[in-house]
Amino acid sequence: MNQEKQERIKACLQELSILLYEEADKSKLTDLEGIEKTVRSQVLELVSPEIALFLLNKKQEQK
Repeated sequence: MNQEKQERIKACLQELSILLYEEADKSKLTDLEGIEKTVRSQVLELVSPEIALFLLNKKQEQK
């Protein structure tokens, strides 16, 4: 992956982290365990399904 794409990914992830933080229950972000559970939950609910679509599209292209 070239440097330009890596920088774009980083910028997108930084924007995503801001959005996810804004939507997080701040009362659960008081310790490492709460932060980890919140991030894990958001990744499973919001991020992973999109990654799955990427993998599904790649599989369909291969057929």
